[in-house]
Formats: sequence, structure tokens, C-alpha cells
Amino acid sequence: MTYSGAVKVGGPADVHELTALMISKVAVGPMENNAYLLRCRATGEQLLIDAANDAATLLTLIGDDGIASVVTTHRHGDHWQALAEVVGATGARTYAGRYDAEGIPVPTDVLVEDGDTVRVGEIGLTALHLVGHTPGSIALVYDDPHGHPHVFTGDCLFPGGPGRTTEPADFTSLMDGLEAKIFGPLPDETWIYPGHGNDTTLGAERPHLPAWRARGW
Repeated sequence: MTYSGAVKVGGPADVHELTALMISKVAVGPMENNAYLLRCRATGEQLLIDAANDAATLLTLIGDDGIASVVTTHRHGDHWQALAEVVGATGARTYAGRYDAEGIPVPTDVLVEDGDTVRVGEIGLTALHLVGHTPGSIALVYDDPHGHPHVFTGDCLFPGGPGRTTEPADFTSLMDGLEAKIFGPLPDETWIYPGHGNDTTLGAERPHLPAWRARGW
């Protein structure tokens, strides 16, 4: 089956099978959050991005192999509702951006800085600190040596624009970060996995950057 990234709450996971990494996407909870299970094909180690809600669904997705770690992209409550239960069931290490960890009620084992590498088996994910949606949001980049990059953006980038901000300075900060750290260095083929809704690519979004700047959201 071809991966589309279109998932619904209560529906099956959609699985993106890459050469070295398997990415399973599910939607959970009343805000239709996306959660992503990453599996290193060489070692079988697994990592979960955003234990957002519905621990039963997430633990079924994780399966008997468990997870080594869970990354919370940012402090907003809809992204960690199932975190305590998932960690309690799996013993996973917890990761979050240094400047958002204090807003997450489950203790963070590893405080993530800009440029840090988060590993799942033989796979390295590069963390990017993006300021604006929250003070410490992180995106994770898998620069696939067998293809194009893949970026898990949390709520910082969606199809159609950046994540929600409440102050002009926050919007400018988020846009500056997206352009400098994501749109600038990464190619159009880069696949974007957001915290809610459908996936997109940088090529689909890049032409709209000036319009996003002009509208201010």
C-alpha cells in the first residue's frame, strides 16, 4: 500500500516504509492529534513521537517490542495526555525540548537542545529548536541517506502555514526559525509530518512563504 499520511481517529495506522526506518502514523483524541511510531529496521528499536492521547491505541501500536523512548514535541496538553500511562507501561526514556519540559507534567529524562541527536537504534534524528508556538518546541529531522529528508514538526508547521501564535513577535520568531532551519537547508522533496492533520512536503509549502509573512499567521 502506498503511504498517504491520511489517518482518522479510530482508524488504522498508515505506515511509511523507508529503507532503514518504518514510520507508523495514527490519529488519537478529541483534537485529532497525530502520533508517530518510528522503528529502526536494523535493530527493531522503537521511538514514539507525542503520546498525545488514547494510551490503549498507542500501546497496541507499539506492540510487544515496547519502545525505548518517547519524544514530546512541545508542552501543550493535547500532546502528552497519554504520556504517563505509556511511560508507565513501557519504561521508556522521555525526551522534550529544554524550554518546554517544565510545562510537561511527566518528568523529562533527557532535555533536548537545538542540534542534539535523538537516536532510535541505528537511526539519528536531529532536533531543531523552534520558538514561537511555544518557547521550547522541537522538530525532528531524519535525513534519510537512501532518499529525501523527513521532518516531524509538531505544531510548528502544517499544510497551509505555521503553527498558531498569539503575539506578532512569536509569529516572526517561528517564521524565522522555519525559514532558517527547515526551508533554507532542506530540499523540496522533504516530507513533513505535522502534529495534526495531513502530511505535506516543503515543495508544496515553499511558494506560500511570502503570503504567510504578509498575513501574519
